[in-house]
Amino acid sequence: MKQTGWRLIRLAAPFAGWMALALLLGVLTVASGIGLMTTSAYLIARAALQPSIADLQVAIVGVRFFGIARGLFRYLERLVSHEATFRLLARLRTWFYRSLEPLAPARLAQARSGDLLARIVADIDTLENLFLRALAPPAVALLVTLLATGLMVSFDPRLAAALLAFLLLAGLALPLLAWALSRRAGPRLVQVRGALTHTLVEGVQGMPDLVAFGQESRHLDRVRDLDREMRQTQGEMARITGLHSALSGLLMHLAVLAVLALAIPLVRSGRLDGVYLALLALAVISSFEAVLPLPQAFQYLGSSLEAGRRLLEIVDTTPAVVDSPASALPAPPALPAPTPAGSSLLVEGLCFAYGPGERPALDGISFAVPAGGRVAIVGPSGAGKSTLANLLLRFWDYAEGQIWLAGQELRQVAQEEVRRQIAVVSQEPHLFNASVRDNLLLARPDAGMDDLIHACRLAQIHDWIESLPEGYDTWIGELGVRLSAGQRQRLAVARALLKDAPLLILDEPTANLDALTAREVMAALQPLMAGRTTLLITHHLVGLEAMDEILVLRAGRIAERGRHHELMEWDGLYRRMWNLQRQTLGDVAAGAQPLRLDISPV
Repeated sequence: MKQTGWRLIRLAAPFAGWMALALLLGVLTVASGIGLMTTSAYLIARAALQPSIADLQVAIVGVRFFGIARGLFRYLERLVSHEATFRLLARLRTWFYRSLEPLAPARLAQARSGDLLARIVADIDTLENLFLRALAPPAVALLVTLLATGLMVSFDPRLAAALLAFLLLAGLALPLLAWALSRRAGPRLVQVRGALTHTLVEGVQGMPDLVAFGQESRHLDRVRDLDREMRQTQGEMARITGLHSALSGLLMHLAVLAVLALAIPLVRSGRLDGVYLALLALAVISSFEAVLPLPQAFQYLGSSLEAGRRLLEIVDTTPAVVDSPASALPAPPALPAPTPAGSSLLVEGLCFAYGPGERPALDGISFAVPAGGRVAIVGPSGAGKSTLANLLLRFWDYAEGQIWLAGQELRQVAQEEVRRQIAVVSQEPHLFNASVRDNLLLARPDAGMDDLIHACRLAQIHDWIESLPEGYDTWIGELGVRLSAGQRQRLAVARALLKDAPLLILDEPTANLDALTAREVMAALQPLMAGRTTLLITHHLVGLEAMDEILVLRAGRIAERGRHHELMEWDGLYRRMWNLQRQTLGDVAAGAQPLRLDISPV
């Protein structure tokens, strides 16, 4: 936790100037408060003796000055400290998101979206307690303690010693007590809040299924349990706050009594003018303004450090794919067809497993796609088809084998450059809770309206968009919930057309679609595939007659390869899959139970 604190403080280094200014204004605010209280006390006590008004002029001016100064400095201190804190929190959110982005999707595959949301929102907000209440206040308290002690020394060293003792108790002992009492509750509060956020997000996302299966009450009970635990933890923190508030007040009043007990004998002996007794009492009270916030700051220190630890836990994760300087790699072998630069693809001896000791998802895959060529990757679910697409997009890195893109080994090319050369239409394209236009511009932010319309016409979706109430400015809802599955796919096709990349990956583009919609989507894909190197990944054997080559994967290996008519001549896996799909369609139409295909590894 100590290392976490220092790392968080280093993140605040760019705002050191703002924090130093807030520190100075904080000291001036408390000093003005001490000046206002002591000057007022002196003025009232001195005026009771009915001196000449000329003897009170300095005190009167002092009261006016310190009264105005205290309000002005307090306003400026709050303005500067909160401005610095909010700028820092904004920087932390950007820093965390930038650290999060390279981890997707490989390192975030096991992460929970609700937990990530809690970290980027609630945990960073929790750090406000660290930067706003734990950095500057101790420094302000130290400087004010020196100032107040110096004031007391001018009257008598014993008064200064008494005040210093109580200020140390309130500024050191109470914060340490608050930290000790909350060292478990603080981190637990952060953890429970993260769990509650995750549960709520899951409940919102899965609400239709919860209702359909009658599990909404069970999920609600889970939310209530977490909410109850969070309220109990918050109650514990509130009780600790009340305790240290009461003890702070007690110490302040004991300090006043101690100072007065020492000062009254001095007045009786004539070594101290009695007019200063009220000044000394109010000086003690006003000096405690600097140390009163410290126990609460230390109380929330545990939760702040836990929030920081949770952030650094993600930030310190090593990305699965890291760009490295180009190394000396062997030259690519000759391709079987002309290879204009920019769109050829060659895969040689590719092996990949998602984790140590796991069965390889791909085992010795080799194939070539010349520029403008079309290759289909087919096979049953779990055969490794989507894994190949993930490797091509550099979402994961491979240790064995090679992938050559336009004559360059893929690991030599920066991730962003690789993805700039590839357009993807996946089986579940992500659509943002924005307008149709905004979702299209994701592919090319500088595209004009003519470009959008052209892409949508080719994707056969322009007429439907124009029929919407606000056309291209129509809001489509979260994940495109207001669109049908076919409309979402055609919008993804239009987005890929707008990107105009030389290499096209179609990853199960017709999955979860009915036969008619799948046929329409495949028709919309034809202009997208024209002139582009295309890799079609699918387990639906529809429209594969136009493919230059079909690779049939089984348990991560190429079981068969060839064109459609060649594979249909063999009594192999492809033909059995093709026959099964047609038989299944006929049986489903007739109400019969579909047959099962044996796809066990060979």
